[in-house]
Amino acid sequence: MPETMPQPSGALSASAALRVECSREGFARARSFTRDTLHVWSLDHRCDDTTLVITELTANAATHAAPGTTGAPGTTGAPEIRLGFLLDPTHLLVTVSDPDDHPPVYAPAGSALQEHGRGLCIVDALSEEWGWTPCPPAGKTVWARLSTRPPI
Repeated sequence: MPETMPQPSGALSASAALRVECSREGFARARSFTRDTLHVWSLDHRCDDTTLVITELTANAATHAAPGTTGAPGTTGAPEIRLGFLLDPTHLLVTVSDPDDHPPVYAPAGSALQEHGRGLCIVDALSEEWGWTPCPPAGKTVWARLSTRPPI
């Protein structure tokens, strides 16, 4: 699992970002933002896979990183996670940043019937590459790179 984000393969075409609270409403907003952004970028053919990747990464951030943290200094309420989208001519890079320093745990072995622990396996299956990057002074960004090519 790489610890550096891939560089865009060409000129950056577009970018988008969103902060969401770790709440049911925040996750619904993240999914809606993902679908709306990809529609505007004419990437409807990548919408299902990208939305699933964002859903898994935000769920991991909320489950594993956010419970031990609080919101940004000077704020109250649920902690926030940040979503990012970078589009270049051949790839879409999706990122989810959270306030926890611990790396994501990828555990490919195990039963497909387990209730938890399959999120990063799904991300791995749907993306060309994924990894994480520390974000000093605290936190990390988990990213996944997906092709923008239409299915064959």
